[in-house]
Amino acid sequence: MSSTINKCLFPVAGYGTRFLPATKAMPKEMLPILTKPLIQYGVEEAVAAGMTQMAFITGRGKRAIEDHFDTSYELEHQIKGTDKEPLLDGIRGLIDKCSFAYTRQIEMRGLGDAIMEGGKLIGDEAFGVILADDLCTNGNECVMSQMAKLYEEHNCCIVAIEDVPEQDVSSYGIIEGEQIADGVFKVLNMVEKPKPEDAPSNMGIIGRYILTPDIFDVLRNTPLGKNGELQITDALNTLAKQGKVMAYRFKGRRFDCGSVSGFVAATNYFYEKTLQEKS
Repeated sequence: MSSTINKCLFPVAGYGTRFLPATKAMPKEMLPILTKPLIQYGVEEAVAAGMTQMAFITGRGKRAIEDHFDTSYELEHQIKGTDKEPLLDGIRGLIDKCSFAYTRQIEMRGLGDAIMEGGKLIGDEAFGVILADDLCTNGNECVMSQMAKLYEEHNCCIVAIEDVPEQDVSSYGIIEGEQIADGVFKVLNMVEKPKPEDAPSNMGIIGRYILTPDIFDVLRNTPLGKNGELQITDALNTLAKQGKVMAYRFKGRRFDCGSVSGFVAATNYFYEKTLQEKS
């Protein structure tokens, strides 16, 4: 299996109900942190990790994502030669560097189902997965880039983890692992959203994965789990029992922008960062 990862999958079919009514007609992934939508931060992270083929699992009402990663001739003509034109440099750069492919998740049956739908865009190679809700930042090296380097060494599935408060473990997939290096764990067991008293640790999986193509066959044979959904945690646990999953305590900071409090915290953080860069 090649140690180079070229593709990144973005599951973006969710409804974003925690941000209603803002998300009634706008994808939650298009919510902006300052002047840039969440999904663009995710694609920029994938590009920084060397990935140039972007695959999106979309749903009804998500057309704005496709339009964002496309040229808007009318807009560009309108602002050509003005001081507004440089504001599009970032997105233009992504459009030039990357290819974008889309397929729909017809029925919302969980993250595992969305990833399985992505198989038709991914093919028989390892790939990254970024959940745009989880906005990660690191001044030196992005989280996906850190994970890609780890993949080059181990050639297996990798999940990003962070220590979460005990009262919050029921909101995460939780791992049990054996530490083999600083911040690197061989996963022994994984549990999706356990009760605090049943959790094997407080190491929670966040929205960054590197998956090998055998995950698709495992998903097809994984029964529905928590909440009647196809859980990627359950499928990965099958591979973990075969010694094929690592967990990585990433370097950086993560904002849960799927929650209003996390979204506000991310906005404040990036605003302060912008002020510091200007001063």
